[in-house]
Amino acid sequence: MMKALIFDCDGVLADTERYGHLPAFNQTFQEFQLPVLWSEEEYGIKLKIAGGKERMASMLTPEFVAKANLPTDPEAQKKMIADWHKRKSETYKQLIRDGRLPGRPGVARIVQEASAAGWKLAVASTSAEESVRGVLEYVVGKDLAGEFLVLAGDVVPKKKPAPDIYLLTLEKLGIPADQCLVVEDSSNGLQAALAAGIRCIVTLSSYTWEEDMSGALLVVSDLGEPDAPMQIVANRSKANPGQYITLKDLEACLHS
Repeated sequence: MMKALIFDCDGVLADTERYGHLPAFNQTFQEFQLPVLWSEEEYGIKLKIAGGKERMASMLTPEFVAKANLPTDPEAQKKMIADWHKRKSETYKQLIRDGRLPGRPGVARIVQEASAAGWKLAVASTSAEESVRGVLEYVVGKDLAGEFLVLAGDVVPKKKPAPDIYLLTLEKLGIPADQCLVVEDSSNGLQAALAAGIRCIVTLSSYTWEEDMSGALLVVSDLGEPDAPMQIVANRSKANPGQYITLKDLEACLHS
């Protein structure tokens, strides 16, 4: 039976939120002379809103619009947000090209193992597709990145925690949900995977350690490396991992 390993992007492939998206948002705000600068704590709150455009739009209170002398017309605001987000995405991609977003422990290793064993590979993210592909190539290399089905951006009407992105992934892969395993880092992502009927393991990222991950089979600090052991936070699976996650552990999760 064909199996599939599906990754979220932000916080899973790389710690993109803290070292990529947040600096890119703040640089964009400065360039557009907006009276805002998100701290790490404030950005952690914004992350509860799925989607970069949506996070930007959340700033548009009447008070902020007046203070920044922004348009009040909804259509004008929509175009303005699109312009901000386009610039933010360009800045973020430059950070990727500059090597500012190293891959998270164990990702490249487990992708190589899964590929060698014939697993299908996918990334399911609601971040901009070009940014997702950039992170993926940087983390696993161009050759392995070419094996991935990448579904990202505005390909579905509802973002996580809605299951839309994972339902579309299942459809495109043509593999039953019970033969797929998702790697997520957030409660929103976990809930999206579970709602699509897919088993999920969680690698906690900078902003998600305090979130409720009770539906995950396995919750770890990261996937680990032989010379950099991971921390096991919760294990409800049949896997019995050691210092790092192996393909055998993923197989056990599929049968949990």
